Amino acid sequence: MGYYFDDSRSIYSYEGTDPKAIIGSLAHRYMGQNLEHGLYYRAYCNYGITRVTDYRYLIDFNKIYPDAKQKDCVWAFTSAYSEGKGGTDFDVNCFGPMTMYVNGEIVYQSDLFKERYSENATRVHLPFEPGWNDIRICFKKTKAGFGGQFGPWLGKWDYYTIMPTKERQGQEGFVFTELVSDSYEPDFKVGMSEKDFDKKLYPELEWSAEEKALGQLARMFGTDAGKYAVGWTNGFFNDFADSTYKFNITTKTAAKIYIDKKEVKAVEAGSSEFTLDIPFGYHDILVKAESGADWGYELTVDGVEFRNPAKVKGTQDVWIYIGSFDAGYEFPFDTAMDLKHVIGDPKTFWRLDAPKTFVRPYNENTLFGRWNYPLGVTMYGLLHAAIMTENEDIKRYIKDHVQLCCDTLEYALWDKEQYGGATSIHNLLTSIDSLDDCGSFASTMLEVHKYLGLENVKFVADYVGDYIYNKQDRLPSGAFYRKDMLHSFHNMTMWADDLYMSVPFLTRYYEFTGDIKYADDAANQFLAFKDMLFMPDQGIMSHVYDFRYDSMTGVPWGRGNGWVVFSMTELLEKLPEDHPKRDALIEFLNTLCESYLKLQDPDGMWHQVITDWESYPETSCTSMFIYAFSRGVRFGWLKDPAKYVKAVFKGWEALSKTSVDRDGNVYGVCRGSEFSFIPDYYKYELGWNLNDTHGTGIVMLGGIETQRLTDFIAGK
Repeated sequence: MGYYFDDSRSIYSYEGTDPKAIIGSLAHRYMGQNLEHGLYYRAYCNYGITRVTDYRYLIDFNKIYPDAKQKDCVWAFTSAYSEGKGGTDFDVNCFGPMTMYVNGEIVYQSDLFKERYSENATRVHLPFEPGWNDIRICFKKTKAGFGGQFGPWLGKWDYYTIMPTKERQGQEGFVFTELVSDSYEPDFKVGMSEKDFDKKLYPELEWSAEEKALGQLARMFGTDAGKYAVGWTNGFFNDFADSTYKFNITTKTAAKIYIDKKEVKAVEAGSSEFTLDIPFGYHDILVKAESGADWGYELTVDGVEFRNPAKVKGTQDVWIYIGSFDAGYEFPFDTAMDLKHVIGDPKTFWRLDAPKTFVRPYNENTLFGRWNYPLGVTMYGLLHAAIMTENEDIKRYIKDHVQLCCDTLEYALWDKEQYGGATSIHNLLTSIDSLDDCGSFASTMLEVHKYLGLENVKFVADYVGDYIYNKQDRLPSGAFYRKDMLHSFHNMTMWADDLYMSVPFLTRYYEFTGDIKYADDAANQFLAFKDMLFMPDQGIMSHVYDFRYDSMTGVPWGRGNGWVVFSMTELLEKLPEDHPKRDALIEFLNTLCESYLKLQDPDGMWHQVITDWESYPETSCTSMFIYAFSRGVRFGWLKDPAKYVKAVFKGWEALSKTSVDRDGNVYGVCRGSEFSFIPDYYKYELGWNLNDTHGTGIVMLGGIETQRLTDFIAGK
């Protein structure tokens, strides 16, 4: 088992097998490496070169410059940060002549074939150096077109670049020039001021002279009567000795001032001075102003500096604004100021005092608060680790992670419609086209709600439930399959994995709603998948069925098989005892488990290709077989339980010695897969990652079930 640890590192291996100790170590390591953090906020201008539904940037300069002449050019500039030397791959479509540079070197240049067949993308590698990288593109006008589409090759990948000028550093996207000749060579550097550049840059950074003459609320929200808008800043009241501060406000309409959401002063149009006693520290200041022909305000507090309350990157403005609302609408301070929700009718969000410029939230955490299927099973493992170890810190961490996902879906769906399709929160749920996008995490969400209580759960659960039950593509048998996805490699396939991506959620959604049709659907999936993927000569499951070739691949991937039995035990636990499909499912479970039992190696592990012990011993599938065997014994589903008990303890001993170390790191978890008709892909190309989220939670669940089995045997 030296695959995981060479001799020089053997001192780091964890020699004990106590599940609770190992589970606690895994949980605390995970939390320590993925600290809790809220959302980030950036200024965002919804004009020019913007990301669209496939998460690539799109620009048609014919629309922006309709009078452009043949051979006129536009240069676009952006920047990308890299932690080290590396890069990323873009898919590029050109509408006309187009040249892309990274750090001064050409990485893509169109030719007549690429321009003629602009619907065909070219895969381009962008090589990055550590730090900020200069990306610039020259577009040339022809009768064929003027612009292009470019961005990450993988659909729904939330990858964005940052505007490179001093004034806008922190905003997402590109700046671009006015029309220039095809001989023009820009003297542009990342971080330079736009005032020092010799060409006008867009999007517009400032209002026109006519707009500047108006009050800021008039230029942002118009002049309809019977409305109001709210401005918000944050001030540091720093005088220890004297808590009395003088406020000065000049407003063109009646307004109310609030400190920390409490009204403190109402003023009429004109200039007003007043004093307030404010405790030491930071305090929110809001101004609610009535609409008018030219409405706006200026507010200062003697001796107090203001800061942007959302810490918005890409702007120097210390105020953000929201509106406008009908006069009778009661402003929801708590909801509006948590910066996670849209409010009003029609819905709206905060913006900045600049043309077409809004405050936009981004989840820039690597893992915390994110929604994806590996994190679904990670949070599931963490939840039951917290319950087993009675650890309130872990419970709070899990609840905060999942609650952030619940709180932001409504905003994300609005964001998608507002800005063209690519969101920086819930990039999967807002672009949902597969079970991967929704089922795993939604199942865990319902489990967390059951034990810890969450808000806004029904909205998210019903959204996912509607997709899975009513919209996900199905075969005539009702079985789920993958058809029209942004990740086109998966189109026209059925994956064993999708039993986990659907059944646990349907099972818990049945429990959540009380509607048996969801449990019926879950039960039917197993028998329909069996018809397509079960290999009776081996008694196990093929990873994938490819409808392009009307054939299963015939490769028994370890984790794919693990997902199947893992999910079946999730269903059987909650399926009514008198359900007509229950006996058939238990029979299928026994058939599979009998076969898996024979494939456990002498050390206790199962392998990446479970029929090939020359492929590497794989941690996540070993954990899932342990999980399923233990539950099969505890609930009485498996025949001849003694042999499965032995396999569980043997498997856990192998995991504890070879797959985890004393610092809570997890080894040997296969990364996310594609699929192949030959096992060599899984065996040689599909390697494992340290602390991969496909396995961290599953190992915890394997340990939890080992402990539960120990307690069950002792009690029995």
